Amino acid sequence: MHANYVQRLRFRFSKFGPARYISHLDLARTLERALNRARLPVAYTQGFNRRPRLQFAAALPLGFTSEAELGDVWLLEVVEPAAAHAQMMSRMAPGIVVHEVWEVPLEAPAMQAVTIETTFEVFLPTEVDGAGLQERVETLLAAESLPRERRDKRYDLRPLVHDLSLARAADGNWKLTLRLALREGATGRPDEVLDALGLDPLDLHLHRTSIVLDDDTP
Repeated sequence: MHANYVQRLRFRFSKFGPARYISHLDLARTLERALNRARLPVAYTQGFNRRPRLQFAAALPLGFTSEAELGDVWLLEVVEPAAAHAQMMSRMAPGIVVHEVWEVPLEAPAMQAVTIETTFEVFLPTEVDGAGLQERVETLLAAESLPRERRDKRYDLRPLVHDLSLARAADGNWKLTLRLALREGATGRPDEVLDALGLDPLDLHLHRTSIVLDDDTP
């Protein structure tokens, strides 16, 4: 039995511009305020610290941009997805754009439990040696293992890297595309892949282009 909600809507949104530098927690609060200002009938959790029933597929690191973030919101009343989309965008904060909204079953699993893969584009400065970087990319992909350490625990990065490719971006500079695992307990972090390639992620612009779910439906 559902406590107090009758509909679950999923939405895909971008995060860029001024929103690029807000944390995941602040992003959640920003979206909560936008949903409230849009007067959508959002359901709330029970208990002392009641919060809107809002959930995300994966956290986006601070400073990254994205065109593929996914969120779920639970509603007390049925709202047509197109109407919900219009209401959300009427009160959305700068730097956040909701591209589409669709309905998913109330009983669908949490998105965090069904993520499979994510893709990032990394835009590189003009001084990068493309030939040297291509060689490092090929070496990484050919490696049987890439021992790394995260929170004092050792792990193998290699199986978390599904693919790497280097190409020219529209501006003529080099661009890396990273396809990484995004599963519970097995997530490939783009900053660690870049570090393994000899690049400093703090000097680069990282942009998420997709999140794949194993029950992904348009």
